[in-house]
Amino acid sequence: MNLMLRTALVGALSLPGAAFAQETINLTVASSHPTVIPWVGMIKTHFMARTDEILAEAGNYQIEWNEAFGGQLYKANATLDSVEQGITDIGWVFSFLEPAKLPMSQASSYAPFTTADAAVQLEVMSELFETNEAFRNEWEQYNLKVLGFTGTDSYDVYTKEPISGFADLDGMKLSAPGVLGNWLRGTGANAVDGALTTFYTDIQTGVSDGVLSLALGVLPAKIYEVAPHITRVDMGVAFSGAVAINRDSWDALPEEVQEAMIEAGEYYTESHGKDLNERHEMALEKMVEAGADQNPPVQITDMSEADREAWVTAMPNIAKEWADGLEERGTPAREFMKAYIDGVRERGGEPVRAWDDEL
Repeated sequence: MNLMLRTALVGALSLPGAAFAQETINLTVASSHPTVIPWVGMIKTHFMARTDEILAEAGNYQIEWNEAFGGQLYKANATLDSVEQGITDIGWVFSFLEPAKLPMSQASSYAPFTTADAAVQLEVMSELFETNEAFRNEWEQYNLKVLGFTGTDSYDVYTKEPISGFADLDGMKLSAPGVLGNWLRGTGANAVDGALTTFYTDIQTGVSDGVLSLALGVLPAKIYEVAPHITRVDMGVAFSGAVAINRDSWDALPEEVQEAMIEAGEYYTESHGKDLNERHEMALEKMVEAGADQNPPVQITDMSEADREAWVTAMPNIAKEWADGLEERGTPAREFMKAYIDGVRERGGEPVRAWDDEL
């Protein structure tokens, strides 16, 4: 296991023979993605930094962080296993890629147009983790302790040609990541499976006419260069995973360190939600600036509320399909979906479609 405890003499009291011993704890923290990805970078700038700050106030412990970000220890398809097995003590678990092991964590991906507010969604998911035993056990059964949660910014449509409204989607080929291709069902558009690493080439070569994606991914990948027409749909945000620690590593930590990490994890989650909302707007603005001199220039058009409602109404009830499939395997998915959407409403959110009324 990576966790090692060693004691270092860091100071002495004025009395002869007396000393103050501060315990140094070695922990490995890792991720499949680099720190330029907002939620990964904030593991260092917010979770780790806040933990250090809290521990420094008492002076009894300090952590020696062994950083292995950016896929140094494992890739995106092994985030859960790597924390579970202790390959890293702490890591970001990418729930998008774990639908079989973390099925309830996919709920938001089957309820688009519920909220575009990342801070609200993460607050709801945090509450559900504390109050919904099945959701909590879904994570904890894999020998880990969840410390903080992560999500995405809102999804929009980026295309080669302008879209005047919902009807224009009919017959288009739009790239979309995995399960989110379901968000195109009923629109007449054809989903082309892909990822941020393939979207640019797919559009450039005509494999797709555009992409269903998020601003924080489109900006660094420069997809706006080949898909300069941004139709702001605000389809909503999606829960994407958690920062977690291996349970054996956690159990070996002093209580004071555990408490510091719990507080730091809450700070990380709250800060991350606000950051996603702010960066989404900034990313859209930067794309317009960066693409001002290209031909055609980057332009943003808001989809009308009537067209947004037409989109979500045309979709089959993917929330029900998801829930029915899990209920057959004994997972209380209907209750969880209802609790998720109710949590959004309680915080002022107004889902475009009441998926929970149709379960």
